[in-house]
Amino acid sequence: MSDTDLVLNLTAGTGGDLTFGDVETPMQLDTANTDMAGASERMAHIRECLPEICTLDCGSMNFGDGTYVMTNTTEMLRAMGRMMTELGVKPEIEAFDTGHLWFAKQLVKEGVLDDPALVQLCMGIPWGAPGDMNTFMAMVNNVPAGWTWSAFSLGRDEMPYVAAAALAGGNVRVGLEDNLYLDRGVFATNAQLVEKAAAILSNMGASLKTPQEVRDQLGLVKRDMPVPA
Repeated sequence: MSDTDLVLNLTAGTGGDLTFGDVETPMQLDTANTDMAGASERMAHIRECLPEICTLDCGSMNFGDGTYVMTNTTEMLRAMGRMMTELGVKPEIEAFDTGHLWFAKQLVKEGVLDDPALVQLCMGIPWGAPGDMNTFMAMVNNVPAGWTWSAFSLGRDEMPYVAAAALAGGNVRVGLEDNLYLDRGVFATNAQLVEKAAAILSNMGASLKTPQEVRDQLGLVKRDMPVPA
């Protein structure tokens, strides 16, 4: 066990991959790359581990080119959102386009998710919201007052979005899921990407929150991880 304090955030995005057959036989699914699962199965590891935060991909989209669709129906999201709320795990709403943010507000309105919510603006992922500043600010301006939000983009846009998100009043995300390189041709580690982002923010005059300050802001509950038998 590590003595390092951190806020644990686990994905709940598995179980929503739907890969069709070719354009003439779409219902001959690519079963090797399709992992569709029910809400309880998709939430099993969240229920077992009880992290402070877990993700909720708040919609469906064509994720890049080909026959793959990231699939999250409205009823699936309502079911998973209720489970997260009942478990006391804070959902990090993943908004890949404007409609995802629209539905996130609907989930809060219905009481499925607590208000204020936490939302991640996912920019520049084909074919969701493009990474240009006009689209980004449209997303930012549609985040309700009082919500906490952060944003990221991919590849060479990862670090520019550190600055853009901070200037727009939000928080930031970096990591190897979004970008593999520290510099041109130089592979990064997660720690190096975090250090680079921290340097950018410090040079801008922004302050960096401690894990406990994040918990206080978001109302998170830190629980001991279960010890394997």
